[in-house]
Amino acid sequence: MIKLKPEQIASQAQDAHERTLALIDGLSVKQLKGSLLPIVNPLLWEIGHTAYFYELWVLRHHLKRPPLIPNEDKLYDSMTIDHDDRWDLPLPTFKDTLIYIQTVLENIKICLAEGEDEVRDYLAQYAVFHHDMHNEAYTYTRQTLDYPAPRLGSTEIKSTGQAVSHEDRRNDDVNIPAGTFMLGATQQDGFVFDNEKWAHRVEIAPFSIAKMAVSNADYLRFVEAGGYHKREYWDDNGWKWRQQAPHNPQHTTMPDHPVYWRHTADGWQIKQFDRWIKMPMNAALIHVCWYEAQAYCRWAGRRLPSEAEWEVAAAAEPTADGLTLSPRKRYYPWGNAVPNKELANLDGLALGTVDVAAHSAGDSAFGCRQMIGNVWEWTQDTFAPYPGFEPDMYKDYSQPLFGNTRVLRGGGWATSARMIRNTWRTYYGPERNDVFAGFRTCAL
Repeated sequence: MIKLKPEQIASQAQDAHERTLALIDGLSVKQLKGSLLPIVNPLLWEIGHTAYFYELWVLRHHLKRPPLIPNEDKLYDSMTIDHDDRWDLPLPTFKDTLIYIQTVLENIKICLAEGEDEVRDYLAQYAVFHHDMHNEAYTYTRQTLDYPAPRLGSTEIKSTGQAVSHEDRRNDDVNIPAGTFMLGATQQDGFVFDNEKWAHRVEIAPFSIAKMAVSNADYLRFVEAGGYHKREYWDDNGWKWRQQAPHNPQHTTMPDHPVYWRHTADGWQIKQFDRWIKMPMNAALIHVCWYEAQAYCRWAGRRLPSEAEWEVAAAAEPTADGLTLSPRKRYYPWGNAVPNKELANLDGLALGTVDVAAHSAGDSAFGCRQMIGNVWEWTQDTFAPYPGFEPDMYKDYSQPLFGNTRVLRGGGWATSARMIRNTWRTYYGPERNDVFAGFRTCAL
């Protein structure tokens, strides 16, 4: 990844700001507060917090400027304010919050125009990606709280329009040879987060991984086979999770199918924000937790990939004879070209997942499809530090989650295209079915 110029980072900050405004557009004061749930934040607090992050690290810590509003640390510091307390804070009004986030943006853009400063640029890029992650969170919050779809693109889940042949739709396994692989990011990759540092040697045994992610039709067979009621498909924690219905306090869905599914006289439907639509059978499965992914794998006689296997399938190349892994590694599955709408379903414009066989132009060297975009993919692994890990300046980004969350890879349909790459790691608790997560499987 080429190092960005300050003016490019400023443009990204402007773009992230505009996406935030689009994602909160049309919401009432009541909706901006929302319900107190462990899986969301009050949106009014969250948009202020995201602007505060720029201010705290770039303007205050680095440039030593005074706070823009009184008591802002007691309003927006996520490291010191308990989650459940965020609904009771004396936050600025919505109008004043909009003024605050606009003021922060203008200050950031001005300082980025003031000569060269590598530390400033690093912190500003960090804040932009933090902003992008919160924009994705605002998107799934609208789904969780039954708010209307944001005005970003389509109003229905649809295919990309690319022709998909019957042969191309076959979800065969891709065979990947053994070899040595450098897992993680390098210092030549541009900005990366602490949990990606640094690339280290791992030995990969040969394995076979599905070309495509699990589709709604694939998972429906597990549901209709009674998979949610058969104890043998669930480990102890998964079975306990399954018995604690409803999983999302906003809904009454019982745990015999994914949280946003329902069966009607007209067939299966899925909920898209505040509307129920006919289930797109070939679209990638979404909104399932790690326990559900594991249960499906046991039913299907499959397994989840390790995160090293996932990154190999996405980033590695075979040697000319195909017998081992080449030392070459790709930044994206398709190479080094930046993502676009032909390569991946990103940036939220589809408002949902598309056909698992779409975006063939984005295939990895081994022929794995949609390793970037459409759905975040659960892996087998517990989130853990790489050898020699040292936290970045924002110490709570990774460290507190090591050991008690699971790794997901690849980005989803609402993920910002500018931030995702093959080495990106995100993490959620294994019970989280509200985020934009699905999975693909490996042969045993």
